[in-house]
Amino acid sequence: MLWTDIYEIVDGLIEKHSETDPEKILFVDLRNMVINLEGFSDDPNKSNEKILEAIQATWIEEKD
Repeated sequence: MLWTDIYEIVDGLIEKHSETDPEKILFVDLRNMVINLEGFSDDPNKSNEKILEAIQATWIEEKD
């Protein structure tokens, strides 16, 4: 799984962190959650604010 696999990442986050409110998460925490997902194999340093915003927005959308 790569940083660009937004929907796959969000599916993993929903499954592993169902109790987490994506609207209240800090980007540093979100980044750590993604890096620790099973199957994540991209360079942790390739994340940026735009990618994290996309992940967070998709997570909020999918959770509702």
